[in-house]
Amino acid sequence: MAHPLIAQRCIQLMAESGVTRSKTATELLTCLCKDQSPPLLDVRHVRDMLTKRGLKPNQRDKTPCPTDATETQEEQERYARLILDIQQIEGGEQSASVLLQASNWFKSDPFFPQALARFYYTELKKYHLAEMWAKRATLRDPRNSFVADTLGQVYKNQLKKAKRPLDPHVVLQLASKASEAFKEEEILAENERKADMTQDGNARVSRLFNTRGQFGYLQLCNDLFDLLVSQNDAWRDVLTKKVLLNSALERLGDPRLIQFNDLINSLRDDIETKCAFFNKYVTYSTPKFKNDPDYISEDTSKCYENFVGSYPSEDFKQKGAALIRRLKKKRVDTSVGVFSCLERECKESDLKDITTWWEEIFLQRESINCVVALVELRNKCAEFPADGKLSAELKQKMSAIPGDSPELCILALLLCWPADGEATGVLDLSRLIQRIKRSFRDVYELHLGSRYLRPLFFMGKGKGLGRMVHRKVLENLLLEQNPETKRDWINNWCREKIFQDPKVQKDLVKVEGVVRHYRLFTTAGGREIELEANDRDSLWRPRAVSFYLGFTIRGPVAFAVRTEKPPCKASDTGGVPEKRSQAMPFRL
Repeated sequence: MAHPLIAQRCIQLMAESGVTRSKTATELLTCLCKDQSPPLLDVRHVRDMLTKRGLKPNQRDKTPCPTDATETQEEQERYARLILDIQQIEGGEQSASVLLQASNWFKSDPFFPQALARFYYTELKKYHLAEMWAKRATLRDPRNSFVADTLGQVYKNQLKKAKRPLDPHVVLQLASKASEAFKEEEILAENERKADMTQDGNARVSRLFNTRGQFGYLQLCNDLFDLLVSQNDAWRDVLTKKVLLNSALERLGDPRLIQFNDLINSLRDDIETKCAFFNKYVTYSTPKFKNDPDYISEDTSKCYENFVGSYPSEDFKQKGAALIRRLKKKRVDTSVGVFSCLERECKESDLKDITTWWEEIFLQRESINCVVALVELRNKCAEFPADGKLSAELKQKMSAIPGDSPELCILALLLCWPADGEATGVLDLSRLIQRIKRSFRDVYELHLGSRYLRPLFFMGKGKGLGRMVHRKVLENLLLEQNPETKRDWINNWCREKIFQDPKVQKDLVKVEGVVRHYRLFTTAGGREIELEANDRDSLWRPRAVSFYLGFTIRGPVAFAVRTEKPPCKASDTGGVPEKRSQAMPFRL
């Protein structure tokens, strides 16, 4: 049709004559599939018509941040528009019938049976058929983690929607199936990213790291916990590994449950691992188009609290167990946990306790956590403890830092960046920045490489740890100035609108640098170093610039790069107009 309105009117006339949408779609499928091998263009057209999910009406006019257009939008329709129209006018069974015919006609395409399985378990609650078609979809594309996700979602949804009370044996059977499906999906997701996200034959490989399996597993565990503990509180001790399953069988009243011993023993450790992953995932990065939905942090925190947060693990029942127990309950027993304190809106009193606990084990365990806790506390309240001794001790250790922890490398960079009046630093900053980038590539590139890396800290006024300003502090300043401002922080950061606020500008230090050959340089400690720019478009021409210095988990980044007025005199600039000689030194 030449125009959508003409097509819409034709459909209305056909419907008035008794020709329904489902009948039209069926006849179209029959016509296209007379040949054994329909043209590829026809297959794609039918696939889009029956499986492509558009935006909800209230989302269609929104303008996304101009970054990676491959990311999915926040508010998608549940199904393709045609399927939804058929469901609304003719009923869900007719929608399923159209998807069923498409699945049978196009026998190698995995997306028709995937959509059919989703429709069966979400709309019609026919879980047996949903399971069958989810498995068929996986067989058609066995290496696609997004297709594999459907089977785990079938089992999870079946468990969630089951009538209460539900026999614990049935609960654990479904949980076991879902757990296995999600773990297989997680392996496929890792393999997709390791293959460098390249297309392989007819298989579709996403540029995004698929986290649905890991998150689906945590949601499954939340449902499992609620279902079992609501029937018998003895399950609480079993699921948190406070007592072993075989010693609680009499209290649980069913000796057959011992067959799920391996599943139950694995839950807590798996949950710790996956919660740690999501803590890093949302603290260090965010989608390029949108904010992560709130339910990711909420469901992750709930799962951690259910299975882990209330009890220490066996590994910590040694020296310092009481301190570790307190830190673990606050979810700050790791570096990323401390980094995320302000993200999780920790209270000032909590931050003081966390800092005190890490000070007590400063010489015994990771000193990084103690120092980061001090920084977080400084950003939360005016009363800031003296940190000179801790900073000095840690600085002396920086030249011999082992391993490949991005967090430790970033902390080394923050502490050793020359302050005003320091001619040289403890470390070679250029080499340390390269080390941070290598460390990020080894540890986080696989999972965070397709996402926008959030700045963790900015260089502010002051000395020592007191000059570090957490990103959350700047965001709250903007919110104070504009109470009606939506918390669309990704838009503020990628378009750098946050730096237009006078209060934000007042808290930060302007750094001077120079753009040469589409690269940005500044001078720190008497040495020239290269920096990344948050907005690469700002490097399009050589000139003297100023900017705000931020730090992501991948290293230092220049924000709000602006042209500086050149001084009166200069010499060779390597591409900069002659009025400017070189990058101005870093000033604090």
